[in-house]
Amino acid sequence: MKTLLLVLLAGLILTACTSKPENVEPVTDFDAQQYLGKWYEIARLDHSFEEGLSNVTATYSKRDDGGIKVVNRGFNDEEGQWDEAEGKAYFVKDEQTGWLKVSFFGPFYASYIVADLDKNYQWSLVTGPDKDYLWILARQPEMDDSQRSALVQKAASLGYDTDALIFVKHDRNQN
Repeated sequence: MKTLLLVLLAGLILTACTSKPENVEPVTDFDAQQYLGKWYEIARLDHSFEEGLSNVTATYSKRDDGGIKVVNRGFNDEEGQWDEAEGKAYFVKDEQTGWLKVSFFGPFYASYIVADLDKNYQWSLVTGPDKDYLWILARQPEMDDSQRSALVQKAASLGYDTDALIFVKHDRNQN
């Protein structure tokens, strides 16, 4: 009985991590091939794993097992060095739905939901399993002010605390 309870509890925890926030729907007609490549973090809700980082990028590439390799990189201003984390992502439903589960820590996955996406794949609005996670990403280190404002407004309409957004500076060469 105790083992069954632990298995059920573990299942609930892992399922919750790949859930989606209320009122948020992943984009459909998603094309993973177009999404691959480097994205610059324009804004984020801060978390301990990104605390103090500037010049943050995420680079996506295909994995041999059909998943997506994720390399997040940022400059730790306090330590004066680059930090990098490599993870893997897999689609939760199908490859045409912008809802993935991503892991940087072994068997533990969290949702990566593309909530809005430019038709030319030049910017995206991404969330995690709940409304404590939000990123605005773009193909360039700077984003048009009107587009950035529209994405912030959309995030606010979905219930995100946009007053807490950190706008990321990009002032270092990543090579």
